[in-house]
Parts: sequence; structure tokens; C-alpha cells
Amino acid sequence: MTFLDKDYRQIITKAVIGKGRKFTQDSHSITPSHRPSSILGCWVINHLYNAKQKSEDTVEITGSYDINVWYSYNDNTKTEVVTERVTYTDIIPLSIKDENMLSDECDVLAKVVQQPNCLECKITNKGHKIVVEVEREFVVQVIGETKLFVKVDPKWSYDHDDHDDDDSWDYKVTDDELESVKPDFLNKKD
Repeated sequence: MTFLDKDYRQIITKAVIGKGRKFTQDSHSITPSHRPSSILGCWVINHLYNAKQKSEDTVEITGSYDINVWYSYNDNTKTEVVTERVTYTDIIPLSIKDENMLSDECDVLAKVVQQPNCLECKITNKGHKIVVEVEREFVVQVIGETKLFVKVDPKWSYDHDDHDDDDSWDYKVTDDELESVKPDFLNKKD
């Protein structure tokens, strides 16, 4: 197919020109104000993120979330919640790309498939630190201008008899209409 082939038309439109998906597991080390005896609970909340195209092949997501760990200390006689704000950067490779992209200006849509979630929370470093394992997953779409080629039906033609446009309607004057015409209306003076 050539660019000027009479059986094809080229359409320029916005479309999804790239897709990617990434699952990530991170470990975060938290230092509580007291030496923990045991972990009572862990929550990941307040997730915020922003996505932008990093290169032709990748999308970068930068984000943050709060990790809240409820722990006991002083031989399990007291409790406290420690909160730490964590930032991250995920580089997501585009597994599907359109090579007919026309412009470098693209929009990026990112959707969280798996919100940041605590997988495991444990006491480490001889009881002075808490390590939290967190998982998250994103899918991204890059939207930009691309070219489509569509085949024109060679059997279809613009024939007036096949269409309901004004030119194809029958506007014949009936005998009743002719009888009501007054031929001297132009010469009549009021």
C-alpha cells in the first residue's frame, strides 16, 4: 500500500499509542521512638501519584504514601503508632507501542491496579527497626496522535439515486398546484 493509493484514506486521530504494566514490591525501614516488643498492625494510607512519559519506551510514576505501624513496647505494656511518609519512583516499560506516532506531545493515563498494601511487617536489626514490605501495581496508557489507513469500498459510489439528499427528491408539480398559479401576479399593482 502506498500513501497515495486510491483505495485507501489516511486518517490522523488521537489513540492509545502505548501500554504498560508493572508490579512492585518494596521494603521500607522505619525507626520507632521506642524499642518494639511486637507488631499489632500495619496500614498503608494516603496514596498520591503522578505519571509522565519518561522516554519513548517508558512512563515514570512518582508517588508517596503513609505507613502506619501500631506496635507495643516496654514488654508489651504500652502501645504507640509510628507514621512515616514514603516516596517512590516506578519506571514502567511500554510493552505495546505504536510506531506511527506523529508528535512527542502525549497524555499519560495511569491506573492503580493494586493500591499500596502491607504484605509483611516485622521487627529487625536486633529489635530497633521495623521493616515493612509493601506491594503496588499500575497500568499505564500513552495517548497521542497517530495515523490510521482505511480501505475505501471500490463498489460504493456517490449516485444521486441511492441517497436521500435534496437533489434526488422528486419535485414535479401536480395539476392541482398548476391550477392555483396566477400567471399575471407580476403585473398586478396594488
